Amino acid sequence: MNKNDDLTRDLPAHAGLLSPEDYAEPRCLLCDEPFGATPEVRSVPQQRIIEKMDDYMSRRDYAGAERHLLYWLEEARLGHDLRGQLMLRGELVGHYRKTGQKAPAYENIEAALQLLKDLDYEGTISAGTAYVNCATACQAFGDPARAMNLFEKARQAYEASAYTRPELLGGLYNNMGLTCAALGRYEEAQALYARAMEAMASVRGGELEQAITQLNLANAYEAQLGAEAADARINACLERAQALLDTPALPRDGYYAFVCDKCAPTFSWYGWFLTAKDLRDRAERIYKENQER
Repeated sequence: MNKNDDLTRDLPAHAGLLSPEDYAEPRCLLCDEPFGATPEVRSVPQQRIIEKMDDYMSRRDYAGAERHLLYWLEEARLGHDLRGQLMLRGELVGHYRKTGQKAPAYENIEAALQLLKDLDYEGTISAGTAYVNCATACQAFGDPARAMNLFEKARQAYEASAYTRPELLGGLYNNMGLTCAALGRYEEAQALYARAMEAMASVRGGELEQAITQLNLANAYEAQLGAEAADARINACLERAQALLDTPALPRDGYYAFVCDKCAPTFSWYGWFLTAKDLRDRAERIYKENQER
């Protein structure tokens, strides 16, 4: 008998061979995921993220909102959660639009559009929402031609589905109307605003979006006809917007404050200074109460 027989006879058949874990570097040193393995998707809590985002916005804490979104975007990236990344990219597009930061807004627009392709979501309701977010940012940053292209894609996706919620259609038509007006297509803008009003009439709390639509319509009349010729139409729009904002059943929450802040400059532009001041005061009271909680 060989003198080494007693050392080798109990070894397994693959003794001496290298296993993958002996030579493969982990993809992630923290999670010990081996290179080449199919990544496990760890989904981020989308609903909780949105709720926390609403809390930041109710206090007008834009810096906190950005940190919140960037943290969860990295978590979604590390967890290979493409759907979570798409949601977060959309939220970041909206955040940077509101804070006037063009470069990061466009960076997230491109990332969101690529994720739609990666997920094979193009043509879905989710894609429609992403297109609207991206198009609205493009319009805000002075790129109406690209905005219109994205709005057309959103419209195709939304109108092709019987499951599109009316508030999504209302948001699409309202924002698309803005772009039509910017391109000088005033009749189209007015028709879209009419459809936005109709869609939001069936939505609980839709009066806020309807008020915004009325102010957008006033601006379209002024651009098309001139301030003097459009005076009666403009004042009618302002009266309807004011009545909608005064709807007693509307919750006086952070979003209400945001809309009041958004609408006040238009009232001021047309000389409705007391209404503008009242709206700003309402917004400030709500933000202050939320900050003190």
